Amino acid sequence: MSTPTVRSNPPHRRGKKVKYALTLVAAAMSGALVTSQVIDPAFSAVAPKPAKAEPAWTNATLMARSFADLIEQVRPAVVNISTSGKVAMMGGAPGPHFNRPELPFQAPPGSGLDEFFRRFFEQRPPNAEGAPDVQALGSGFIIDPTGFVVTNNHVVEGADQITVILNDGTRLAAALKGRDTKTDLALLKVESQKPLPYVEFGDSDGARAGDWVIAIGNPFGLGGTATTGIISARGRDIQSGPFDDYIQIDAPINRGNSGGPLFDTSGRVIGINTAIFSPNGGNVGIGFAIPSKMARLVLDQLRATGKVERGWLGVQIQVVTEDIAKGLGLKETKGALVAAVQPDSPAAKAGVRPGDLIVEYNGEEVTRLKDLPRLVAETKADAKVRIKVWRDGKERALKAVIAAMPSDELVAANDGADSARSAGKIGLSLAALTPEMRQRYRLSANTEGVLIVGVRPDSPAAKKGLRPGDIIVMVGQKQVSDPKEVVREVEKATADKRDAVLFLVQRDNDKQFVAVGLA
Repeated sequence: MSTPTVRSNPPHRRGKKVKYALTLVAAAMSGALVTSQVIDPAFSAVAPKPAKAEPAWTNATLMARSFADLIEQVRPAVVNISTSGKVAMMGGAPGPHFNRPELPFQAPPGSGLDEFFRRFFEQRPPNAEGAPDVQALGSGFIIDPTGFVVTNNHVVEGADQITVILNDGTRLAAALKGRDTKTDLALLKVESQKPLPYVEFGDSDGARAGDWVIAIGNPFGLGGTATTGIISARGRDIQSGPFDDYIQIDAPINRGNSGGPLFDTSGRVIGINTAIFSPNGGNVGIGFAIPSKMARLVLDQLRATGKVERGWLGVQIQVVTEDIAKGLGLKETKGALVAAVQPDSPAAKAGVRPGDLIVEYNGEEVTRLKDLPRLVAETKADAKVRIKVWRDGKERALKAVIAAMPSDELVAANDGADSARSAGKIGLSLAALTPEMRQRYRLSANTEGVLIVGVRPDSPAAKKGLRPGDIIVMVGQKQVSDPKEVVREVEKATADKRDAVLFLVQRDNDKQFVAVGLA
């Protein structure tokens, strides 16, 4: 079975079956039909109220009731998004500038006609710019009667024109107010002669696995489509960005549902439908929505300034595995392990060190790696925060002043046998960093640590991927500069009956902690 991946640009089928993929679900097609509905008269008032069903239904009574009243109330605020752009011809393969490069003609699965349609599309006469026009369809929803519309960034990215199609078929030209690639959100603005129907955000934090949800959107160009299901899980990380915290749902969503709202049973939006897990491009009951809490933080900034500012701590972090936890003498695998601290960063000024395990940030527990980037990003620049780290077997409290995230950041001897020392238990031969060794291994003058010059085959170190030329920067949470120090720390870990010893290893300017077994 293939390993699931997130694909912004899923491959075209060319005789090869794509087995499994996490696929962004904006639909791209040419001349797709869009269904229309008549707007509820209640929304034509001068001062419209947020669309919601009152009173709120309880999960206990839902099975005995229909969703029709709720859907009728909120559907007028759900819109279709139509974009047009140019196809970039690269190496003979079409791929529009936006992130849903689907051919205007799709062969039926298993028909064997995929290649025919692909060639037909590629051989169409290009326009004046040398590339054919492609139309894409997605979903969105109105959050303000003056015309602010929410959708996914991948629905509109790179589009030359954006059109919002209301539920009654009215087409309005949309301007891109702002977008955020890290959370895949975009905010549009349309102008209307009358107030527009809109919906409100709900509390995604209060949503639980098992709660009923309703998705409304534009799958395959079939606008106004409603589906229901439950929340399957919370806090999903699908490796699509640095702040993944998706709500997983089993309400059917497909290509074209991207950017559409996920409603709770009160008619409030608790998520933005964004991605699906699919073996064939269709729905298999595993969809993902951006929580409304995260979306509101981003959209408020896009509405105010057109861009998103995030907090920055300045650390490189990695996941705490069971082996690493054992190497640190911990019983639980939690927190975010600091692999590197950027010079002159808020973390450096606060005294954070490589090897520190960040377990709490400003009063909130850091249980997973993804918790820390999200918490830091949500912090305003110049805010003072408290950080708890695990260091040398105990917790320490530090204070930091968060900075604004830079635009390009994502968030944190000789070789003689007589002088080389061996950490024989784990299969390493070590040497000090002399000028000769730096030259031999092409290491810069500012590289610090202890050089690995040999790794015994089938040793614990070899099994963890260590190799000659790697630099041991730290053992446990101790900085090392001499092979004797490495040997001493390994012997100490053995005497303490640890199952593993923790190394901070540098390779090609990248640093990462590696836990090597001692058993």
